[in-house]
Formats: sequence, C-alpha cells, structure tokens
Amino acid sequence: MSSPISRRSLLRGAAALAGAGALAGCSSGNDAEGSKAKTTITYWDWYASQAGWVDNEIKLFQQAHPDVIVKKTTQVSDKYADLVSLAYRSNNPPDILMVPKSPQLSQQVSQDWLLPVDKWATKSWQSRFPSNSFVEGVDVFGGKVYTAPFAALAPSLQLYVHHGVFKDAGLTNEDGSAKLPKTWDDVTAAAEAIASKSGGKVAPFGFGNSTNTTLAWWLDLFVRGAGSPGGAAVGGIDGMDYRTGQWTFGSDRNYLDVVNLLLEWKNKNWFYPNSMSISDEQARAFFERGRFGMTVGGVWNQPEWSQHKFTDYSLVTLPSPAGDPKALFYGPPGGRFVAVSSKSTHTDEAWAWFDWLYSADAGKRWVEQGQGLSVYAKNNDPKGVSFAPFAQYVAMSGTAVVGPQPAIRNPKVSAVQLAAVKPDINDVLAGIYTGQIKDPQGALTELEGKTNQALADAIKKAPGVSAKDFTFADWELTKPYTTKPGA
Repeated sequence: MSSPISRRSLLRGAAALAGAGALAGCSSGNDAEGSKAKTTITYWDWYASQAGWVDNEIKLFQQAHPDVIVKKTTQVSDKYADLVSLAYRSNNPPDILMVPKSPQLSQQVSQDWLLPVDKWATKSWQSRFPSNSFVEGVDVFGGKVYTAPFAALAPSLQLYVHHGVFKDAGLTNEDGSAKLPKTWDDVTAAAEAIASKSGGKVAPFGFGNSTNTTLAWWLDLFVRGAGSPGGAAVGGIDGMDYRTGQWTFGSDRNYLDVVNLLLEWKNKNWFYPNSMSISDEQARAFFERGRFGMTVGGVWNQPEWSQHKFTDYSLVTLPSPAGDPKALFYGPPGGRFVAVSSKSTHTDEAWAWFDWLYSADAGKRWVEQGQGLSVYAKNNDPKGVSFAPFAQYVAMSGTAVVGPQPAIRNPKVSAVQLAAVKPDINDVLAGIYTGQIKDPQGALTELEGKTNQALADAIKKAPGVSAKDFTFADWELTKPYTTKPGA
C-alpha cells in the first residue's frame, strides 16, 4: 500500500506546483531578439505512460502557436484529485487540467472550478463530434459546455498474457501460439501450469498496488463477467447496479465469488510476492521481463512496452465462468477529458490548447501511438492498425456500450453530491488480501451499506431528485441503453 501523506505536505505540494505555474504564467516577456511576448499556461494531468503522446502534442502545438508555452505537470494518479482540490483552495489551480474523477463533475461546476467554454465551443465546433457528444448532466451543465469526449467507449481493463511464459509452460495451440484463457477455469489452469513448469521461479500473476488502486482492477475485470444468480455485478468497483439503483458489494454474490477466487490464487502463492508494495510501473517492467505470466491493466500499458521493443504478449477481456460475459463495460454518451479553469487569466491560450487536444489530428496520433480509441470513428479504422496487441484491443470495442444515465432522465440528478466513503473498495480489498480483514462478506456488506446511505443522504439534499431516478428495471446488460429524458 502507498505510504501515507499528510494534508500539510499535500498543501505544500499543490501550492508550490501551482504557485510556480502562476509565476510562469505571469512572466510573459520578450526574448533576446525582441520577438512577441510569450504566454505560459499551466496544464495538469495524471498521464504517466501516455506522457509521450502529450509531450509530442505540446511540441506540435507550440510550433503552431509560437507565442504560447505549455508547462505540463503530471501528478501521481491516486493523489490527483486531492492536489487539484488543494490547488483551488490555495487559489492557484492550473490554467487547464484533466478533469479529476472526484468530486463529481457537477460539484466541480457548482464550486466554480471550471470555466464554461461556449464562447469558443460553438455549435459549429461541436458538430465535429459524433451525435450525443454533448449531454446535459454529463459534460453540459445548465446548458453550458465545460468539457467534451476524447475517446470512444472501450473496455477499460484487460488481462495481459506473456507469450514467452505461456509457451515455457506448454500453454500453446497446435500452431505454437500462446493459448489464451477465456474462462476462470482457463486462467486457473494456466496459472497452475506456470507455477508447476517453472518450479515456482515464475509467478502466474502479478500487479503493482503501491498506490492502492490496481488490486481492485482484478475484481473489476472478473466480476463483470461473473454469472451467479442475478447476472453480473454490472457496477464493477466504482458504480452502482442501475437495475436496482443501489450499490451491491455485499448483496450480489458475484463480488464475494471473485474475492474468493483471488484468495484461492493467493493462498497457492500464485501472485508475485511483492505485488502489494511495488508500483504499477514496476509491475509492467516485471511482466515485460517474464517474472509473471499474467497481469491486469489497460491499453496504456502498450506504448511503454513498445518503446522497450516488447511485443510478445496478447490480451483478453472479461474472462467469465463459462466464457460468455454476462455484463460489459459501460459509459455515458458525451464524456470528459480536459477543462479550462475558471481562475485562469489566460483563457484564450488555454482554450487554444483545449481545442488542439480535441482535434481529429491529435486523436489520430493517439490511436497511431496505440494509446486508445478516438472519439472520431474515422481514426479507429482497424485496417490502419498494424500492431497485433493493439488490433486485439480495437477488436474488443464491442465490449463497451452506453449504459443508463440518471442525469439524462432527470437533469436535477447532477446536484446529487455523493460524499466519499472510507474505507472504500480499494481499502477493503487491500485488507482482505493482506489478511487484516478476516470476514470478506462482512466487509463488503458494510461497504455496501455505507455507500447506499451516502447516496440516500445526498438525494435528500437534492431538490426534485428521488431514488427512482437511479433505477432502470428494463436494462438489458449486453445492449446499449438509451436513456430518455423524463422517462
């Protein structure tokens, strides 16, 4: 687990980083040859493995806008929301930033963190995006645009398989290629073969949980495909089950089934021993070197491995008990990526960078570098994908669809501000994995109760909102869902 960090040190970090950016942003001046004054804008994100794409876009942007300098700060992902919040409290936020995952976007708007961009994001500008890209309660609030979708819906997590490790364990097809697992039993059998054939020298599984996030990815990936009574745990680790409008960590047995599966693997010593203390970056490096045969991650893994000339792997998504996932990955129409700060004194320059990032050309380069899918369908042509692992990812696009959206049904839902619940699912899983929590079912049930109580409390504070706004009894889990306003 990651080491604790005090509020004071966070505040110092946020103030120092944002303060330095503010000074840079205010220090426009002429260069030695008397050219036009340059304006520095500060930009924050949490993109680590995607940094190569961002840095290249900054280079190209600055070539096209020689009077603007983009000063990038990449924050640690699990501290990003805290640092953004503290930067706003110290009145020194960046000019433009990736939208943090918390607090809810509606709350960021109500707290006057973000600037509406309608001045520049005209109907003509919006028309370059696919239909239903700008949706009230998603990226539009009070009729004003604050952000926009950048990537197409796609499976957020995959199980990565190391070809060399699989072949050494005899896990091959008739043509000699690695035999990829599709079911829970397949994954278990592969793990047993790796442990046996390597004599324990190679771990079947590995991850890097130093930021207390990646262990939960295993639950999220496996639980969606589970098939216990009631279907699958459609909310994964960070969403509710919209069939009932409730979180179901304890009442949906699929969660406990997957937790028990992970504990079974752990008790057989199939996970890399230091998985809880190493970072995700270290885990990616160890997987590359064949220290373990399988890991869970996202498409962001691929560019880094490509830089290292490591291409000997494949990926699958939503492994399930019978090989037929009972649920998918879900997302909203519309979307979010970056936003302009309401505190920026360089809004025109910040918008220019905003506009650049949302261009079709930048999206095309995103796909070409194997970072993910673009919101622009023309950029996702499978014929243009020559790299086999990324082609596998593109082929998985059907495993992510639009799900129910309470804020479209009732825009007043955007006023619901859910308080953070601690310990959260990451904390609970870490406690179960390390043995500090002896009763997994009890811990999951307690988490469910606290989260649903937080929702009930938030609903009470939001006029015109009821629990019914979050319930979609007609939802078919494997099909895109169209939410009708007022339905």
